[in-house]
Amino acid sequence: MNSSSYAQILQRIHAAIQASREVFARFTPGAIETEYKIGHDPVTEADRALDAVLRKELLREGEGWLSEESVDDPIRLQRSRVWVVDPLDGTREFVKGIPEFCVSIGFVEDGRPVAGGIYNPATDETFLGSIESGVTYNGRPSQPSQRKSLDGGLVLASRSEVKRGEWKPFENAAFKIRPMGSVAYKLALVSAGLADATFTLTPKNEWDVAAGAALVLSAGGFVSTLENTALRCNNKNPLLSGLLTSGPYLREELLATVREFIEPALLKSGRDR
Repeated sequence: MNSSSYAQILQRIHAAIQASREVFARFTPGAIETEYKIGHDPVTEADRALDAVLRKELLREGEGWLSEESVDDPIRLQRSRVWVVDPLDGTREFVKGIPEFCVSIGFVEDGRPVAGGIYNPATDETFLGSIESGVTYNGRPSQPSQRKSLDGGLVLASRSEVKRGEWKPFENAAFKIRPMGSVAYKLALVSAGLADATFTLTPKNEWDVAAGAALVLSAGGFVSTLENTALRCNNKNPLLSGLLTSGPYLREELLATVREFIEPALLKSGRDR
């Protein structure tokens, strides 16, 4: 795929983000009726409305579709170009009125996340990029953290993981931990250098991370699965063991920091699947 084609993909992502603005204008965070899926994950009318709008703006003939709010169509496994989206990542925060939720749009080519867009309507932040163009933050070119050491750095953590005590082993680490909602939003912040790293040692679905990973990679940052392999998307089972991301120079230190916790996490994710 050439750069002009990626430009067309980014145009579609931008149009989808613009359309999502109109959907969000119909709802008030913190004051919206909520239902719960199996597993106690919240879902709202906004999730469904956003899913419909994104599908209309993004999907073209011959492309696959994987969304948290759509029935999975296995035909995507036969497609080389697939949209992997979470119409509203951080629904819990949206329901509570916490400004840490976003639209997450990932574009995958032959399993590789190559373009993405993330939009947080509460903070009016837009992250957009591809492996050909790099990443923009609110329309301006950006880059990930150039920090050479985690010492003194900012690492974004899952608020729910912190509440469950899963980050206790890192309480005395040399870096600052900031709990936040929405893994996609955390990844976007890393891609723009607004945080140095983020990681999760608990399973996530492809739609949670595809867009953010595409942005971090497009910006020149580091992305790895817990198995220390490149992230591949559009798998039959979209559940991933976890993800590590940072600026480009923090790879080895980040891997070393979490290494002793990776094997137990992998064993746990295997039991939970």
